[in-house]
Amino acid sequence: MRRDIRTSAGPGVLVRRLLLAGMGAGLARAALSAAASTAAASTGRAARLERTNYRGRSVSLVAGPALAAAASLSAGAGAAVEGNRELAAAALVASLGAGAVGLYDDVVGPRTAQAKGFRGHLGALRAGRVSSGLVKVVGIGAVGLVAAAMLPSRRPHGRLGRIVDVALGAGVIAGTANVVNLLDLRPGRALKAGLIVGVPLAASSASSATAAAAAAGPVGAAAALLVDDLDERVMIGDSGANALGALLGVALAARTGLFGRTALLAGLGALTAASEKVSFTAVIDATPGLRELDRLGRRA
Repeated sequence: MRRDIRTSAGPGVLVRRLLLAGMGAGLARAALSAAASTAAASTGRAARLERTNYRGRSVSLVAGPALAAAASLSAGAGAAVEGNRELAAAALVASLGAGAVGLYDDVVGPRTAQAKGFRGHLGALRAGRVSSGLVKVVGIGAVGLVAAAMLPSRRPHGRLGRIVDVALGAGVIAGTANVVNLLDLRPGRALKAGLIVGVPLAASSASSATAAAAAAGPVGAAAALLVDDLDERVMIGDSGANALGALLGVALAARTGLFGRTALLAGLGALTAASEKVSFTAVIDATPGLRELDRLGRRA
C-alpha cells in the first residue's frame, strides 16, 4: 500500500535522507570507476566517449551513464523505502529512459551533421533528416509521459482531470531534463544547478516524504561527481544531465498539483524559449553572483 504522508523532518527522517544521499554518492563513485574501466578496456569504445570541451581539453563522457545509473537506483530506493512503488517506478523510467536517449545523442550526434535547438532539429526534419537531437527530444517527451502516468494522481476528478495531471507532469519532467541539459556547457554547471534544486527538495518537510526521499539519492550522486566534472577529468554529457533533470522533474511533479505544475511548466517553457534567442553562458558571465557561483571550483 502506498504511503504519501506529510511529515516534519525529524531526526529519523533526516538520517534516512542522509543515508540515501550517501547511497547515491557511493553508487556514483562505483559506477564511474566501472564505466571508466569498461571504456579503457576497448580503444574504440573509449574514443567514442571522448569529447573536446570548451577549452580544447579531451574529456571522457563516462560520468554520464554513471550518474544516470546511480541517481536512478538511489531515487527508486528512496521512494521504495517510503512505501511508494509508483514513484519508485516513475523515477526509474524517467532517469534510465532520459539517460539512454541522452547517451544515444552523445554517441551518435558527433558522427552526424549537427542541428542545434528545436528550430535546428525541425529544420533538419524538413530537409528529410532525423537528427539525433530530435530523437532525444521525442524520446524524453515519451519517457516523461510514461513516468507522469505512473505517478499517483493528486486530483482524482475524473478522466479529464487525470489527463491534465499527466500532461502537466510530463511537461515538468521533460522540461526539467531539457533545461538541466541546456546548462551543461561548462564544467560543473549542470551539477551545481541540480544541487541547487535538489538539496531543498531532499531536505523539505513541506513536500511529501516520498518526493523528498526520491531526491536525496540523486543529490548525493551529483555531489559525488562534482569535483571530477569541475576538474575536467570527466563530463556528464546529455546522458547525465538529462537523467538528473528528469529525476528532479519527477520529484517536483510528485509534490505539486495543478497550479504548481502549471507554474513550473511555464517557467521551464520560458527558459527553453529564451535559450533559442540568448546564450545562457553570456547571461551568467554578465550577472554578478551567478558568475562567481558558476566559476566556483573550476580550473582557472
